Amino acid sequence: MPTAPFSTEVARRVERALPEAVRAVRDVRHLVAFRAATVRGRGRLVTKSAIALIGLLTVAFGWLPAYLPGAAGSPGGLEQIAASEIVLILPSAYIGVLVISMISAASSGGGRELLPRDHGVAFPVSPTTDHLGALLMAPLNIAWLLQCWTVLAATAFVAGPGNLLFAQVPVLLWLAVATASAQVVAWLVEWLRRGPAGIWAVRAVFVVAALTLGTLIVTDALVPMLDRSFTLDVALAALQGSEGQWLPWLKTVLLLVLAAVVAVVVGAVAAHALARRPVREETRVESAVQARRPNPTSDFVALIRVDRAGVWRAVPLRRGFAVLAVLPGLVALASGLEWYMINILPGLVASGGALLFGVNAWTLDGRGALWRESLPVSPALAFYARVAVLLEVLLLAIAMAIVLAVLRAGEPTASQVVAVVCSSLVVTMQVVAGAMRWSVRKPYAVDMRSARATPAPPLTMVGYSTRLALVTTFTGMLFVGTSRVPVWQLSVLVAVPFLLFSLFRLVRSAVVWERPATRSFVVTTIAS
Repeated sequence: MPTAPFSTEVARRVERALPEAVRAVRDVRHLVAFRAATVRGRGRLVTKSAIALIGLLTVAFGWLPAYLPGAAGSPGGLEQIAASEIVLILPSAYIGVLVISMISAASSGGGRELLPRDHGVAFPVSPTTDHLGALLMAPLNIAWLLQCWTVLAATAFVAGPGNLLFAQVPVLLWLAVATASAQVVAWLVEWLRRGPAGIWAVRAVFVVAALTLGTLIVTDALVPMLDRSFTLDVALAALQGSEGQWLPWLKTVLLLVLAAVVAVVVGAVAAHALARRPVREETRVESAVQARRPNPTSDFVALIRVDRAGVWRAVPLRRGFAVLAVLPGLVALASGLEWYMINILPGLVASGGALLFGVNAWTLDGRGALWRESLPVSPALAFYARVAVLLEVLLLAIAMAIVLAVLRAGEPTASQVVAVVCSSLVVTMQVVAGAMRWSVRKPYAVDMRSARATPAPPLTMVGYSTRLALVTTFTGMLFVGTSRVPVWQLSVLVAVPFLLFSLFRLVRSAVVWERPATRSFVVTTIAS
């Protein structure tokens, strides 16, 4: 007989949804308080300062560009032309926020965890709580923050100082809609991945999406499609708010509020559907039988094997590496970057690769860190084995991204090729040196088995990513300059001091790691 829910059952489910939502909001508040209570002493002050700094920067990016020369409302015809050029790319920038948010959330298995998986066994929370927590943690990401600051600054520049707050309201609502919609896509992708033949189904979906995007770019249909997107209405609403056209502005604002609410509700439903499906990929990795391999030729090779297996058998690292190696290259391929601009690409990829696990490299051992520390090998050997694995992961990702980028870059000169090679080596060594230093001095206990795990707390990750982005961007711009000089030896001369300094930092971190007190602190923290 039919087992579909009767109308009365549906009504009862709707009646239970509101109390559950209230309970989920209350649980999120308790979890945030619990996480905040674990930060003590100087860390609490640093956390509050970081949150305040992020808030101040957000206000500054959303306000100050309206008063820059060339912004809307400033005198002069040239300034108006400059503002109008940004108007043309504003809808595309809003679309970029949605696309990047979707890719980031989907690749991390649904977003960031407010409560780790192991803690959820003793303190179970509802899928709605998990969903709301993921939405709350989403802005604590440097990629999300950079997108937010970019669109707020561009909107302020276009709208001018008049009624600026009302002009930014549609943009802020669009950020909320994009974040909530990305979370819905992330839950659905994870739901599909956990189904029968789910991994292959997800791969097929991403291949079809990539082919569709490539077809749109080749046929020059991408720009007309963007011109017809809903983000054009968001840009118009921002301008209408700055000009005091309240009726059309209010209509768009109400639509955005409705879209945000619907996305949050649909995301909660998708999270409940996901909770009813077993974790397949992580379980398969943990229960797999590994074939015996020949004995390694040395202790160093044995350590590298263990570290390499820890990287490639971790679900979040495999997913993150695939996105990191392919996405920047595809973006460069679609935009047709010239050879001298490719020097920016290695720093972007290396920074993202370090954020996968390198900034807390010893966390891959987990409870096995106690066993690793008992092995009769030199501590320095274990340190440099971890460095070697991190280097090969970053260089492999950089190589894949560059190969995609150069397909439309044209024929290079010797100076441009050498500059790209030197830039790749320099930023990789910079990132590895910084990551290993943080790994030794500031370890964190993280379960990297979860597909949504990050190697450090969210605010700490924001700090790490900001520092890495600043250093690698500066280095990439330096080699952009050397690639324009016809003498290829200049890039080599510039690279040597950077490489030597990074090697010095690595050796100094290795010396710190060899101290028994430091190793005991790291091992007990990681294994806790």
